[in-house]
Amino acid sequence: MHGDVCDPEYPRGVTSPESPDAAEPTAREAAHKPMTDAGFFYFLGRRVVAPLARLTYRPRIEGRHNVPLEGPVILASNHLSFIDSFAIPLAAPRTVHFLAKASYFEGTGLKGWISREFFTGLGASPVQRGAGQAALDALDQQRRMLEDGRAIALYPEGTRSLDGRLYKGRTGVAFLALQTGAPVVPVGLVGTNLAMPVGANFPRFRPRVTIRFGTPLDLGAHGQANSGKARRLATDEIMAAIHALSGQQLADAYNEVPAHGAIDRIKQALPHERR
Repeated sequence: MHGDVCDPEYPRGVTSPESPDAAEPTAREAAHKPMTDAGFFYFLGRRVVAPLARLTYRPRIEGRHNVPLEGPVILASNHLSFIDSFAIPLAAPRTVHFLAKASYFEGTGLKGWISREFFTGLGASPVQRGAGQAALDALDQQRRMLEDGRAIALYPEGTRSLDGRLYKGRTGVAFLALQTGAPVVPVGLVGTNLAMPVGANFPRFRPRVTIRFGTPLDLGAHGQANSGKARRLATDEIMAAIHALSGQQLADAYNEVPAHGAIDRIKQALPHERR
């Protein structure tokens, strides 16, 4: 279990739509609205922006044939740069959905409209980031996408690697795969952190970015989704496949968000399962 403690309540709030505060209007309600297909901006991106980006930046795209063209699939990738969420959908042979910060959809005026239409058009759905119920809501939103037969992109590390190393995977991706039966296609991104480092406003023309789609993984042999051991073993298999594609140095630690206050530091120090 690698020091993780199995949470017996892990599936609760994900497998059942009922909750004690279901009647209260919260940000979660947006996550439970019917999914809409990617719109004009996605079409524009794939038909116009993607060819121009490939011509300008000349990315290396490998293994596109490994992505199933139909049915649910999880694209599990390492995470190095802000442009990762653009590189994967534009390189994949089918529409790919991902979650984006709710703040991108909540702006007002012309700027807010452009941001909302842009991210919606790319196939993004708003999510309130955080732990606890927010994390469970995100998992539930992604589960419904898979049940609709969609392809989703996720980062098992949880957040961007600022030092270029590959961090240990959190078990939420494995939980979704085991619960829905969706295959996992590992993705290895190389050079996106150099093409657009943290703080940069636009991608650089050098070096060339590489996007590698690996062979789909069937994780069902590890056990049921409600088994902490199965989730951990499945997660380790996913991360091993990503590592083989990306060639990154392994961090052998979780990529924790900086703690804010004593309570957060205590929570991070205590053994728990990273979702």
